[in-house]
Amino acid sequence: MAVLLRQYKEGNVSEAQVIAGMQRAGVEDLGFAEVDQARERRQGFPEVIYAAGKTQEQVAAIMASLLSGSRQSVMATRADREMYEFVKARIPEAEYQEAARIIYVRRPTRAVDPSRKILILTAGTSDIPVAEEARLTAELWGNEVVTHYDCGVAGIHRLFAHMRDIEEARVIIVVAGMEGALVSVVGGLTDKPVIAVPTSVGYGASFHGLTALLAMLSSCAAGVSVVNIDNGFGAGVLASKINRLD
Repeated sequence: MAVLLRQYKEGNVSEAQVIAGMQRAGVEDLGFAEVDQARERRQGFPEVIYAAGKTQEQVAAIMASLLSGSRQSVMATRADREMYEFVKARIPEAEYQEAARIIYVRRPTRAVDPSRKILILTAGTSDIPVAEEARLTAELWGNEVVTHYDCGVAGIHRLFAHMRDIEEARVIIVVAGMEGALVSVVGGLTDKPVIAVPTSVGYGASFHGLTALLAMLSSCAAGVSVVNIDNGFGAGVLASKINRLD
């Protein structure tokens, strides 16, 4: 980009050429996808592939493109094992986390600070897949992650057994379905930011996570933010960004 601007200043390229160059900078056009190779420079982490709705060939090609342009970990979310086997045959270093449904290539590029912990809590065991998506995302972004699963309000003493980790965490992710009550309890116990993740776990009146979503948005606990239903990935990214702040 600096070269292009210098050429414009010297009168060797037109304004239209500069604009076109800026629009295409850092983008690799695969025909079916325009891979954002500049995202790592802008946001600190490469583009992440949302695998659902894409073919196996598309996911493998996008992942190969990202790996060629990045030194950091690369991941594809919402992928099944069949897709992983296809990608693995073409990218041997690829790994798969079944619960999180993530295909990834791990490239440690920064030292993990054990004093900066992200804590992930789930209300129930059924919430674990969403929590695992958040956990692996945060770990691949270079964070120390602590998890405690199945400590919801139906047996609140289970949560209180983890008070030390709640107090020591810099960011807390709370994953809950049903009525989503756990986030309000945790939000009232800590001075740290709490990221609430509603899940689609629950019977009919939970409306596939809508009840938990509305309850979390209506929480009386201050300092709670809410991501979309089942969006463990979004929670992991947000927690990582918060955890990096000085």
